[in-house]
Amino acid sequence: MPVAWSTSQLAELAGTTLKTVRHYHKIGLLDEPERAANGYKRYGVEHLVRLLRIRRLVDLGVPLSDIPSIEAADGKGEQTLRALDAELAASIERQQRMRRELAAILDRGASIDLPAGFEALPDELPEAQRSLLLVYSSILTPAAMSAIQEQLSAPRSDVAAQFEALPADAPEDVRRQLAQQLAPQARQQQEDHPFLRDLETSSRRERAIAQSVVVQALREFYNEAQLDVLRRIHALLSQNDAVGE
Repeated sequence: MPVAWSTSQLAELAGTTLKTVRHYHKIGLLDEPERAANGYKRYGVEHLVRLLRIRRLVDLGVPLSDIPSIEAADGKGEQTLRALDAELAASIERQQRMRRELAAILDRGASIDLPAGFEALPDELPEAQRSLLLVYSSILTPAAMSAIQEQLSAPRSDVAAQFEALPADAPEDVRRQLAQQLAPQARQQQEDHPFLRDLETSSRRERAIAQSVVVQALREFYNEAQLDVLRRIHALLSQNDAVGE
């Protein structure tokens, strides 16, 4: 007497659900069996083998739409599997990176309000600087972010600390003196990392978008006195460039 199972029995044998079996019928992956005299479907071993093969491919991550090409044995199946393998490798690498970042946060108390890779920066990094780093990470290239990380990893100078603590009502002479003191540091940073002088080169976004992000961020996180110092630094660097030409 031939083996015969109901749809629910077949689903249970294959470790899946009745709804899944019906879905496979609907999309043409699993042929429907003949019905018994009472109208109920009766499945045999061939259906179980077919369903188990489908489940095997699904468990490997193959999308249902790609299963026919996998089974066609025309070369496309191997390409599909290799593409899937590459996706899985990228996913594993991403998850490993996420675990490293979580370890830095959980084990070493790294801050969660800094971009990935910046966990080792000093805890006393000003709040405005932290927020700027997050914003910059949305527009700058990895090379540019790495250069900024290198700069911030160095001991903070007294003049940089003065800039961060500069009150909005700082007098004009204090702003001027601070800009003159900071200009050489800014010049050295440009010389060490020339691409930082050109936002178009250091950004992975369109120039107009990148500029709008930088301008809005600076306005948000720095007061008017600090913005004035930044403008003065830019003017001093531009003057030196003009003299050098």
